[in-house]
Amino acid sequence: VTHSIPACIGNMTINSKQPDSESPVSIFAVNKCYVTVQDGTFFDGSGFAALVREGYKVRSDVNITLEFRTTAVHGVLLGVSSAKVDAIGLEIVHGKVLFHVNNGAGRITAMYEPKATNNLCDGKWHKLQANKTKHLISLIVDGNLVQTDNPYIQSTSADTNNPIYIGGYPADVKQNCLSSKSSFHGCLRNLVLTKGQHAELFDFSKAFDLRGVFPHSCPGAE
Repeated sequence: VTHSIPACIGNMTINSKQPDSESPVSIFAVNKCYVTVQDGTFFDGSGFAALVREGYKVRSDVNITLEFRTTAVHGVLLGVSSAKVDAIGLEIVHGKVLFHVNNGAGRITAMYEPKATNNLCDGKWHKLQANKTKHLISLIVDGNLVQTDNPYIQSTSADTNNPIYIGGYPADVKQNCLSSKSSFHGCLRNLVLTKGQHAELFDFSKAFDLRGVFPHSCPGAE
């Protein structure tokens, strides 16, 4: 076994004595236990998860689905970029959801704006689907469809080669389709990226870099 256990541990004794858990010699990626827990991954607002170390290639088509829960009006959801300008990005800015795509000719954005700023930042689960099909992009949030015109119809492929960053990204990493640098604070679940007939459900515990992210541990409403 080479990975940590996604669980809570309490009332431990060693030789009939309880170790001092309040002042450990060292601690890494250990969060508090919650009275109520939901399926999902908790992002504490300080970091990110990095997936696909060898680089994710968006190219002409990709469909992204996920669920999120937050009380913050700003936060990065997902970013995949390249060394050039090609990239895609999903973020929450001022309570709106933005899906950015740059196929090399220029950035285009589909934006979902709720009736009130805090409608999506109410601590409840919301469903999101972002779709890129060649030069066309669309965004569906809680069943509401948003589409946008793309003047660059000849440019159809986002030639990305960097990892997928979820919930934020390192300070030294360039993201060409994200305007926010705020790390996501809240919970994510059911992240699926689909290309053609191939759908991939991502397990955050298998990320090659996790900072301020707690897989399989999403605090419920207490």
